[in-house]
Amino acid sequence: MFEEKDELAPGRVRVADRRHRHAREVLRAQPGDALVVGRIGGRLGRGTVLALDAHALELEVALDRDPPAKLDVVLALALPRPPSVRKVLQQATALGVPRFVLFASARVEKSYWQSTGLEPERLREQLLLGLEQSVDTVLPEISFARRFRPFVEDELPRIARGARILVAHPGEPAAGDARAAGGAAVLVIGPEGGLQDHELARLDAVGATRIALGPRVLRVETAVVALLARLAG
Repeated sequence: MFEEKDELAPGRVRVADRRHRHAREVLRAQPGDALVVGRIGGRLGRGTVLALDAHALELEVALDRDPPAKLDVVLALALPRPPSVRKVLQQATALGVPRFVLFASARVEKSYWQSTGLEPERLREQLLLGLEQSVDTVLPEISFARRFRPFVEDELPRIARGARILVAHPGEPAAGDARAAGGAAVLVIGPEGGLQDHELARLDAVGATRIALGPRVLRVETAVVALLARLAG
């Protein structure tokens, strides 16, 4: 994937970072080879290698198709440990999530909010890795909700705008089916220990439906992928 700063001229791109290293060391590209390319926020197409050495990769690009459609799902996630944030952003972006909301809950460690992994450039890097994996070009949006009650009572209904609000809760005995009814959804996933009873009650009050993946307690990155796969199916 490339962006405006990488363009030498219309149809000509030069990169000299991890994308260059990937083409040289992993793809073992040679001049004349064709690579799949895309412009961030734009279209996909073909990039023909013009030059590749130890310093940079130059491509002639022709963009001729649109990126794949996104899921009609907003992922609202209780802020997990920094390593899990990276995994979730990459994997959920690859699966087509267009918007993330990272929110606070009682079991979210306050120190997580101070992580350097939440700096805009660090977050953007994870989103880009997800886009590259899935051959997409449209960056998802990320927002933050540092107070649980205002998030649930005020922000969540606005985000949903009438769509289903699905709350993933481990071992929920009366779990619904994430695929039932189809259509747009906001998927709310709490911390690995689950949301507390008073938090679940506030979500119930705004019309949320509880869902689960069975009796096992999963890591958040595993639960995210499994639930998004159900919604996509």
